[in-house]
Amino acid sequence: MSYRVRVALVYLLGFFIDLVNMFIANVAYPQIGSVFGASANQLAWISNAYILGLTLVIPLSRWLVMHLGTKRVFTMSLLVFIVAAVGVGSATTLPYLIICRLLQGVGGGLLIPIGQTMTYALYPSHQRAKLSSLVMAVALLAPALSPVIGGIVVESLSWRWVFWLSIPLALLTLILAGLWLKPGLVLASTQRLDGVGLVSLCIALTLILVSLTLLGDGAQGDIGGVIFLVGLFFLIGYIQNALRKQNPLLNLRLLKEPLLHSAMLIYLFIPGMFTGVNLIAALFLQNQLAISPIQAGSLMIPWTLASFLAITLTGKIFNSVGPRPLFLIGCVVQAAGIGLLIGITSKENSLILVASYLLMGFGGSLCSSTAQSAAFINIQEHDLADASAIWNMNRQLSFALGIGLLSGLLTLALHSGLVAQQAYILCFTIAACSGLIPLISCLRIANQRVISTLNKAKR
Repeated sequence: MSYRVRVALVYLLGFFIDLVNMFIANVAYPQIGSVFGASANQLAWISNAYILGLTLVIPLSRWLVMHLGTKRVFTMSLLVFIVAAVGVGSATTLPYLIICRLLQGVGGGLLIPIGQTMTYALYPSHQRAKLSSLVMAVALLAPALSPVIGGIVVESLSWRWVFWLSIPLALLTLILAGLWLKPGLVLASTQRLDGVGLVSLCIALTLILVSLTLLGDGAQGDIGGVIFLVGLFFLIGYIQNALRKQNPLLNLRLLKEPLLHSAMLIYLFIPGMFTGVNLIAALFLQNQLAISPIQAGSLMIPWTLASFLAITLTGKIFNSVGPRPLFLIGCVVQAAGIGLLIGITSKENSLILVASYLLMGFGGSLCSSTAQSAAFINIQEHDLADASAIWNMNRQLSFALGIGLLSGLLTLALHSGLVAQQAYILCFTIAACSGLIPLISCLRIANQRVISTLNKAKR
């Protein structure tokens, strides 16, 4: 087994562990709520704390790698994750459980950007499409398997084992990282940590993530809106400050690279928006059409099959056709899939429902797998750490933004006096139209130049 395959395997294991822990906790909510007497809003922070922890630590990844080396940071992150996982499963109070989930997120938050930086640096640009297909397959597999495995564990053992379940896999990844990874370059740099940038960015991200949670709550939607604006103010301040500095926390000048910012825009409006659509679609199907939870959940089967087809197709044809046609087709197909939801009026429209999820699965995954393949093509190796951190922050925020905006819009529509059916139609219409917004950026991609770059890399 070559060195780069070993590195890729360690990265994919870390990626899988992180994703599983984002999705597996939901099935344990009823038991945890019963044990601790917690409300739904309190339970939501079990997942939100994890997402917050992994988002806040990402900006530190480049600085830590520069001063400690990739292997040391990666293994330290796994150790923090394992210790925190033990704490979560052993928690005797809800606040302690949430604090441990936050720390678990801090540990897991570095696994993806650092693993991605190590792996992509070893693969030339023309080989990254196939690598990205593997990454997207893991990204698809983890959320698909997590609820099923979690449900079996909760019913057979207890909610605590949902969190302890990842420890053996994390230990295996730690052992493999210790045996396989090279130490990595530690720079004898006198560059100081951008403390002001770190604090302002963490405040901005915290406020934005908290606000997106509150926006979906009818009682606290107004507070969420105010907090979002304050967070946006801090984020704009951070961006302005970072662009003036010679050595900022993150090199935001990389966002001028067309492929990177187009891929990030795609993630915001396509996979990000789908997370919100999937949430309100589940509410619509169960509350309005009286479809059972099992039937509603089974719609993810055609979505998953179509997604695997799109991911496989991207890996095979990306180098020959380039990103632009794949982005254009993916955006239109997902928008069409969401649009089909508008015409569904009863549970008898089952074929339309299946077609909707097939189109959303194919279009969304065609976009996301293409974005993963295209984002770093023109990024130099010494900029990969910064680009990876920026990419993964955008990925996390896109999922939170999609859920927050659509759930907030649904709440606002219902409170404005619209009947439920009209409120859902409004949300689906806006979501479908928003999927077409990235088309403008995609049309500006110099597609032939990208294909030429990939062909040159083959020689």
